[in-house]
Amino acid sequence: MPIKIPDHLPAVNVLQKENIFVMTTGRAQSQDIRPLQILLVNLMPKKIQTEVQFSRLLGNTALQIELELAAPASHTSANTPQEHLQAFYKSFDEIWDRNFDGCIITGAPVEHLPFEEVDYWPELCALMDWTKTHVHSTFHICWGAQAGLYHHYGIPKISLPEKLFGVFPHQVEYRNSILFRGFDDTFQVPHSRHTTISREAVEACPELRVLASSPEAGIYAVYNREYRQIFITGHSEYDPDTLEQEYKRDLAQGKPIAPPKHYYPNDDPTLPPMVSWRAHANLLFCNWLNYFVYQTTPYDLGRISERGKESVS
Repeated sequence: MPIKIPDHLPAVNVLQKENIFVMTTGRAQSQDIRPLQILLVNLMPKKIQTEVQFSRLLGNTALQIELELAAPASHTSANTPQEHLQAFYKSFDEIWDRNFDGCIITGAPVEHLPFEEVDYWPELCALMDWTKTHVHSTFHICWGAQAGLYHHYGIPKISLPEKLFGVFPHQVEYRNSILFRGFDDTFQVPHSRHTTISREAVEACPELRVLASSPEAGIYAVYNREYRQIFITGHSEYDPDTLEQEYKRDLAQGKPIAPPKHYYPNDDPTLPPMVSWRAHANLLFCNWLNYFVYQTTPYDLGRISERGKESVS
């Protein structure tokens, strides 16, 4: 089934070239189907690139998706044209009275700041509280995962001695979780971050469960036992060249950066990077949409605030 995204969004042309079925607003309105309403809270600086990455994953399922884009009004983006934001994005105030089947809160390049010093932190906290009564399942990614764990459960982020940068092998720890149904014994995930979270702090919180981790990258996936909040510390959505772009950017800025680990053949940055995470990225988002959103969300979105606890592992 297709993903319905705003007409003229740059992602449309990219996805159509990749043979991902994109539906226009006009065609969607002619069908007697309630698509899943997914809110993408885009905190990344290159918003157009991020839109394409998540639209690609959300559009590669058998479910019809209607994507809404939102960004904090209290932050001025320096890397995305204002006309693009005005044309395609809603402020949090504009979606406040709506309900969504699912929400994705992306990462953000603000790890160097304490959470409270991020200019849109109060606005984001209000939104994260709002998701508890207006969203059936919320998927937090990288800094968004650290922000959610800190805001909801008081778990702080911890600075790393050097940037965690590369593609790392992971294992599923909680085999009964259907979020990782169909995963191999080892799967690869890109990471790009300067901070991490403490396993001890997560395990000390009875409301949370660790689902998957990496010997090198640490905890990868956590969810709360009501299954309504999922926290993912890596970037499964990344394009093949995203880590390379970050590496070349940091080199050009004179930052002390090593090539991303396990990304180039023989760790040689003169060779084209290897893509080893795409299949599991698609499976992760398919499982989330199918088992944590579609199969348990109420048909009447107004019932989300009732917070029924359907059986999901």
